[in-house]
Amino acid sequence: MKKRSCYILMIVIVFINQNLFAQSNYRNQQKVYKVAVFAPLYLDSVFANSQLRSDKTIPKFIMPAVDFVQGTQIAFDSLSLYNEHVEAFIYDTKSFLQPIPWLIQNKLLDSIDLIIGSVKDVDFKQLSDFSAKTNIPFISATYPNDGGVTDNPNMIIMNSTLKAHCEGIYSYILQNHGTDKIIILKKPGQQEDKIISFFKILNEQEGKPLLNIQTIKIDSTISPYFLKSRLDSTKNNIIIAGSLDEAFAKTVTDACFAIHKNYPVVLIGMPNWDGFKIFTTKNAYKDFPVHFTTPYYNSKNSLFNTILTTEYNNRYKTKPSDMAYKGFETAYLFTKILVKYPGDFITHLNDKSLSIFNEYNFRPVYFKKNSKNADYQENKHLYVMRILNGAVTREW
Repeated sequence: MKKRSCYILMIVIVFINQNLFAQSNYRNQQKVYKVAVFAPLYLDSVFANSQLRSDKTIPKFIMPAVDFVQGTQIAFDSLSLYNEHVEAFIYDTKSFLQPIPWLIQNKLLDSIDLIIGSVKDVDFKQLSDFSAKTNIPFISATYPNDGGVTDNPNMIIMNSTLKAHCEGIYSYILQNHGTDKIIILKKPGQQEDKIISFFKILNEQEGKPLLNIQTIKIDSTISPYFLKSRLDSTKNNIIIAGSLDEAFAKTVTDACFAIHKNYPVVLIGMPNWDGFKIFTTKNAYKDFPVHFTTPYYNSKNSLFNTILTTEYNNRYKTKPSDMAYKGFETAYLFTKILVKYPGDFITHLNDKSLSIFNEYNFRPVYFKKNSKNADYQENKHLYVMRILNGAVTREW
């Protein structure tokens, strides 16, 4: 791990300089596009005088950002092979000396053509505000939230919000289970109230319910006997578990599993359920599938997968993580769009000819019907996945 930390430092310092030098021969021939990548690397906390502060290892909590940046680096290096003239700049959002407000105040970002961020919370808001002010597209690559941002049509959310996931679940049910018995299980909580509200609005767009959806409020537990009393043994029972809480997920899945042989059940959880340990064991809930939605599905049989895995192994002697894939795809896809449509970036976000790993469907989001500008652009394309015996596969 200590050896790998040297690669981190090389990414942030050497990589930037190499790209600036490599593109200098093209400055007088055609435009060089500038892309800024932001991630919380915490380099000032981890390193001192280019050496690890700890003799043993680097903190695990910075590794997602490191993997993301390493993925972007390989993407930019791959772009150069196709004579794309791009300068890439890597910024540590947790830098003590050069935080985002300092970069903005000193106008170091004014000449940037595209901003890519694996950021959240304050960093997300600062970059979005700067994007709105300067009309520079800002790609939010990993944060599944709009951060309260409004009136910024230049902000693009790749990792769909919870509202979009509810839209995806509703669309899936409408197209595949419209005549089945549909139940939403809800526990107390503000987030759970929002989920119920999302489905209610979706189901009553024409003024009256389109689907017959029943909401059942439960406490922290639900018994198989209670659940069975609410189901229909003669048809499919679609159960939406409306909570991001892992304990709730286990309670609901336990109850569904106990009765699924006599009562046909299709259990649909929330988008974070794939990260719960209760579903990773092969023998857990044997032969009982649990569904969830996600904007990411990589079949890993494309040319781009070969490029990333081969180069990642050459550099770091390991396989790329999911964050490395996201970094690679974000940098490659949106830089290609920028170069191909420099004066009309936003309207070409859905150019299918440039697809890398996933399908995306970016749509403008308006909080007010009569708004002149979109509040942001969001990916509305979601996959329905199935967890079965510890394995995750695509269903829809």
